[in-house]
Amino acid sequence: MMRHALAVDVGGTKMEAALVAEDGTLVPGSRSRQATGREATAATLDAAVDAIVRHALAALPSGAALVGAGIGSAGPVDRGAGTIMPVNMPRAHGFGLAAAVRTATAAVLGSELPTVLGHDGGALALAESWLGATQDAGASLSIVVSTGVGGGFVVNGAYISGATGNAGHLGQVRREGGLTLEEIAAGPASAAWAQQQGWGGATGEDLARDAAAGDATARAAIERSARAVGEALADAATLVDLDVVAIGGGFSRVSADYIDLVQQALTASAVHPYSRRTRVVRSGLGDEGPLIGAAALVLR
Repeated sequence: MMRHALAVDVGGTKMEAALVAEDGTLVPGSRSRQATGREATAATLDAAVDAIVRHALAALPSGAALVGAGIGSAGPVDRGAGTIMPVNMPRAHGFGLAAAVRTATAAVLGSELPTVLGHDGGALALAESWLGATQDAGASLSIVVSTGVGGGFVVNGAYISGATGNAGHLGQVRREGGLTLEEIAAGPASAAWAQQQGWGGATGEDLARDAAAGDATARAAIERSARAVGEALADAATLVDLDVVAIGGGFSRVSADYIDLVQQALTASAVHPYSRRTRVVRSGLGDEGPLIGAAALVLR
């Protein structure tokens, strides 16, 4: 009998759930999403959790062994308390996400599932180490560059959560001018910077389109993001001695050479030979990675 996990991924703009089998595949028809956003509150998150959990559990294969629920959430998180303090959802600080998932599952199943909460960057890193682009690495970091910037570490196949579950919170490290990496390199931040330079677009998708068409300001915003990410990764590689960094997230696809630009900045910024050797690669799991990682918190 194949084991399955309920996987829940909570981010700054949406949350998703699905059932994931022990081989890392998503159960067809189990995946759904609900909006989150800066105006999300405990009440709206409770309703969203209930909706996506009910949808996922309705697709549980007959006879399948459902062994637990794994949750990857934008952070900071408190793994012990099961609560979240997401940077991009200020009105939801202190929300009991783990309890909300347990309540929603109990309403369907009649009993609570064992539930594990982790930072979404850590969940993604575990997924990439299990089935993605960092499988052969002794020490890896996987990050997302999207609405925000976050990441997680895996060393010798084990997710390194840190004392409270927040290791890998790369987006909030300070860079030049006192700005955080997220305030420089994330998609919305990059679009805002380009607007300040006179660019007329609004979104990361607009930056991609205009840069491809030869707009110098849009291209400069992309290069600025990649340079900041690469320099931050050079610091991370120096501290942790990384083999490889995998990058995913929507804004990482803003240009065909974004990963190459990050690699160039890392190599140029790193001081020591061991950190300069760190490779930057594209995430191997696409948009299923966060859900696979959430499930891996239970299945691995």
